[in-house]
Amino acid sequence: MIVATAKKMTFEEFLQFDDGTDNLYELENGELIVMPFESELNRRIVMFLVASFLKLDIPYYRLSMKTEIAVNSRMVGVRVPDLVIFSEELAEEMKEAKRSLILMDMPPPLLVVEVVSPNQENRDYRYKRSEYAARGIAEYWIVDPMQKKVTVLEWVEGFYDEQVFTDNMVICSPLFSDIKLTVGEVLQG
Repeated sequence: MIVATAKKMTFEEFLQFDDGTDNLYELENGELIVMPFESELNRRIVMFLVASFLKLDIPYYRLSMKTEIAVNSRMVGVRVPDLVIFSEELAEEMKEAKRSLILMDMPPPLLVVEVVSPNQENRDYRYKRSEYAARGIAEYWIVDPMQKKVTVLEWVEGFYDEQVFTDNMVICSPLFSDIKLTVGEVLQG
């Protein structure tokens, strides 16, 4: 849901924005977008992925849920993916942060995961895809419980190459080749 405002909100105004609620917002082309509360299935999928990445000996401090990422669209915007994996360099920069926000002058995360919610498909498959590519995020997963698939996007020369996995296919991650998960395992939550 887009929040009506009298004028387009700048990135700086977004950083200062507080409506006194616990709502989480993305900033898209100057407009606030309320993030819907997660379904139990989506939450379980993300927690399963966190547990799976921890088994790969990725330190806990490099895994983050609901970290904001500044992106370029028509205006600087902010996205809030479900799961983010930081590089060591980014984790070090985030260590003293007052807000879990990856700014434009910081290194991009290694991996961003979005779990698709109903009525959010265009945002996850189209808009975020181009914004994350422009941000130089090496790998972007779109986990879609409704279509029962996982799309893995690998950043190559400024654009994403796409692989789609369904059913009991093992998800191939270019960055995390040791992860041996099937789509079925991920989607069972």
